[in-house]
Amino acid sequence: MLRKAPTAPRNTVCFAHHLASSEAFKTLFREGMMLVEEAAAYLDGPGRQESRVLHRHDALAYASESMRLTTRLMQMASWLLLQRAVNEGELTPQQARADKHRVNLVRHGLATAPDAFSRLPDRLQELATASHRLQSRIIHLDGLLFGEARPAVPGAPAVLDQLASLQAAFGARSA
Repeated sequence: MLRKAPTAPRNTVCFAHHLASSEAFKTLFREGMMLVEEAAAYLDGPGRQESRVLHRHDALAYASESMRLTTRLMQMASWLLLQRAVNEGELTPQQARADKHRVNLVRHGLATAPDAFSRLPDRLQELATASHRLQSRIIHLDGLLFGEARPAVPGAPAVLDQLASLQAAFGARSA
């Protein structure tokens, strides 16, 4: 069962918004853009030559994997640019929320069969793997920022009851 993330109480700090405008985000942004550049340089240069010497089935797997890589990287770059625009005041968070729905951050597993993937050029494998890792980080941050539906956590009400008991105990002690 999926449910919307609860709204944070007024006295809590939303760390996701601070993270999105922090040095950590800037690092994530640089990593994402660098990966886009590396993939483009590889696919336009050495990758093109490497794909020409592959057997027919492997060449098809190469073409499919390179298209998925390019699509994934463009989606992530769009999200990163959107978030940077918010950080720099070019967009409001509300505008970003509306535009965010145009950026498809759906996580897909490896579509190429593992045996075919292992026969692809090493650099393409590295780029695909790095893009999946980066995508996971971005999807996680996106969920924190935009409060996307998450799986319900079993036992969460019990945890909240326990926290209330601790607050009552410590509150009564300090009074």
